[in-house]
Formats: sequence, C-alpha cells, structure tokens
Amino acid sequence: MAFDWFRRRYTDSKGGAESSPQDPELVAPPAPEPAAMSPEDYLAFAKAAYANLKARAAAQATQAEVVSPAAPAPESPASDGSQPSAPEAAATEAVSPTSPPVQPAAAPSFFDLAPRAAERLQALEATAVEEPEPVATTVAAPPPEPAAEELVFDEGFRWSAEILAAQGRKPEEISVEEISWLQKLRRSLGKTRLNLINQLKALVGRGPLDQDAVEEIEAMLLQADVGVEATEQIIQALQKRLREEVVPPEEAVKYLKQQMRQMLTVGDPTFAPQRGTLNIWLIVGVNGVGKTTTIGKIAHVARESGYQCLIAAADTFRAAAVEQLKIWAERAGVEVIANPSPNADPAAVVFDAITAAKARGTELLLVDTAGRLQNKKNLMEELAKIRRIIDKKAPEAKVESLLVLDATQGQNGLRQAQVFAEVAKLTGVILTKLDSTAKGGIALAITQQMHLPIRFIGAGEGLEDLRPFSSYEFVEALLSEY
Repeated sequence: MAFDWFRRRYTDSKGGAESSPQDPELVAPPAPEPAAMSPEDYLAFAKAAYANLKARAAAQATQAEVVSPAAPAPESPASDGSQPSAPEAAATEAVSPTSPPVQPAAAPSFFDLAPRAAERLQALEATAVEEPEPVATTVAAPPPEPAAEELVFDEGFRWSAEILAAQGRKPEEISVEEISWLQKLRRSLGKTRLNLINQLKALVGRGPLDQDAVEEIEAMLLQADVGVEATEQIIQALQKRLREEVVPPEEAVKYLKQQMRQMLTVGDPTFAPQRGTLNIWLIVGVNGVGKTTTIGKIAHVARESGYQCLIAAADTFRAAAVEQLKIWAERAGVEVIANPSPNADPAAVVFDAITAAKARGTELLLVDTAGRLQNKKNLMEELAKIRRIIDKKAPEAKVESLLVLDATQGQNGLRQAQVFAEVAKLTGVILTKLDSTAKGGIALAITQQMHLPIRFIGAGEGLEDLRPFSSYEFVEALLSEY
C-alpha cells in the first residue's frame, strides 16, 4: 500500500485505484479553516491516530515475518537422542573439561620470521600487477539517511495530529510520514517562529492593539523577510479590521494567520501529476540552490506515491553534474537518461528522454537543467530551446516549469525568479533550505511579488526532507504557539 503524498491518501496499488485524473475525489481539497474542536477532542484524536499507526506498524511487521521467515536455528547434537557426527564429536572432545590440556607450540621469534617475510615480499613484488592510480572524483555523495525515528506520543506528535485533524482528516487516514514531516517542518521554522512568537507574546499583555502595536507587527514581518509588498497588504488588512472593531491580541494573531494563508494560496492549490499521461517538469535555477538534490527528492516522492518516474540529465555544462544526479536517482530508485559525451547538447538529451518516457509509459519526467545566471544570455537561450523541444516533441504532455529558490538568499532569489519567468514560462516555485535560515517569511514574498504558487518545500538535506507545499501547515508551523 503506497501513500500518495500529492493527494494525501493511501492507494491499494501503484496508481491502480486512481485511473481517472478528473475524478474530484482523487484530488485533495484545499485546506479549510481550522475545525472547531476542543483540546480534549484534539487529544482524543491524537490518541486514536497513534493507536492506529501502532497497529498498522505491527501488522506490517507480522506480514514481513510471514513473507521472510527467519532461518531455523541449528539443533543441539543430543536433542534428538542421535549420536553426533565425527566432526561434532571431535569438537565436543576439544572443549571437554576432562581432556588433557594441549600445550601450544612455541611461537617463532622475530629473527626467525624476518628472513621469511623478506622472501615473501620479493616474491609478491615479482608477480604484482601494476594498477592505475585512483582518479579523485569531485562528486560528493549525498549524506546518509538518518535512522527512522521511533514513533513517540509526545508534544510534537500531538501538535502534528492537531494540524491534520483541523484539516478534516480522520484518525485512520493519518500516516507516519505526515507526522514525521510536520514535526520536521516545525523544527525547521524554529528560528523564524521564535522571533515572531517572542514579539507577539509581548503584544498579548498590552491589551487591544493600537497603531504602535501594528507598527511593531510590521517591523516583525519585515525582519522575517516577508517582503515590503506582502507586509503592506497584511498591515492594511489589519488596520481595516481595527477601524471596524476593537481587536484583542489573540484575535489579531488568528486574523494574521488567516491573512497569511490566503496570501500563500495562489492559483489552483491542488498540485499532482496526472495519472495515465506524461507529465514533464522542467526544473530550473541557478547553481547552488540545491536543484540536483531537489530533483532526487521529488523523484523519491513521486515513486513512493506510485508514479512511474524518469529523470533527464540535461545539465551538461557543470562538471560532474550528471554523476551527482545519478547518485541521487539511485537512492530514489529512478533511472536517469543521460548522454555520456562531454558537453552534450542539453536539448538532445531532453529529446531522447521524452522518447524513452513515451516508450516506457512514464508518468513523470523530471528534467534537470544547467544553473543559468541572469547575465548569461547564451545559457538562457539554451533553456528556451529546451522548452521548444518539449512543446514540439510532447505537445500532449502536461508541462510544469518549476524554479528552485534558496530560502537563505531572500530578496536576491526573487530577482533571479523575475529573470527566469521571462524565459522558462514558470508555473511554480520550489523553496529549499528552510532548515538553515531565520527568514521563513520569504514564502509570502514569493507568492505576492511573483504571483507564483509554491509547489514544494524543503527542510533538510535528506531524501525525505522535501514534500508538497501546504499553506495551512506552513502557517501553523510558523505560528504554532497560537
């Protein structure tokens, strides 16, 4: 049974239960407003979800034991009353306490061994086969995957279950992967959350919000890299609410979260590859933003969700880019279409990959591209050529052009996005490296300045550390104290 991350549901087989992409039940609805539940109800929900997950893990362990039974242990020689064999008897006699001790032979001295060692060394040198010197590689292997954390009913589990319950989920629908991801997302946004929460708590004890408090909230949002445009929109909405009625700090925080969720929801909130047809995702971005590793992580999500996936190694400019991509693809269990020739034509690689994808019935083709700077006109033209090849070779395919942005770059990343949008026909953004920045508010700046939806969010270097984006979960992780 596979867990489809794009639709947040279990599938009985690899896509067999979802043959019609137009079925409205197959696509998860956008996140609703938080459900009205008491703390006791949330606690009961978390306990039920925990019990279901434990029962599911026990059932899977039992099934694994049935499929792969352990090898039987060897029987004792005297367990059936038969006489032991000759070797067994000899071994028994060797350790018998009644046997006389065997005196060990005298160990040879160093002076006895030295001539023999010299003779052996000369013989080895005479018959040795020269081996070529090892070639140093510049490809760094991805970090090893951490061991799976044991499921623990703690504060992090209860918070994660509460977030899922507020979105209308049932206890039996919760997966271990979702719980682990929400806990990781909350930890990754910890720096930004602490900065916001500390200042919001200072406002709580000062009574109803006034203009000074609004200005403090504005400064707080700018410090979180929300951006000028997004901050102005939030402050204008909050000031309008203040003119209508007196807003307590707690209600202001809830209103702030509601405004953030609306701003992060751009276009169609549902995003998933269509079943039974070819989807081509063009992954673009400058060098250093984590584009190659992101492709490996998306391939892992797609394969675990039951999709037939393939990767096109069209980044032929950067040294060892293809080798690095193959390492991540191997970890994800996905094949790579590449050209072994140095400086191969990226458009030709994409052409071959589309041909292979059609022949194999691939549902998702991920295209890696070279990291192009905005001042490299020839590289940008090559990117436009790749897009023309896709439009001509696979006109029936559903094409997405996703820009990978480093969250630590802040406003500089937004300027890169503006250049890519002119050439690559961007349809979405992948936000990476949120685990190493205190500027989690950059997500709001992206949606407001670029008017592009965030499709994936990365919160770590591991294979499991990138998942489809949810505006509700992101905002709750950003302001989880309220």
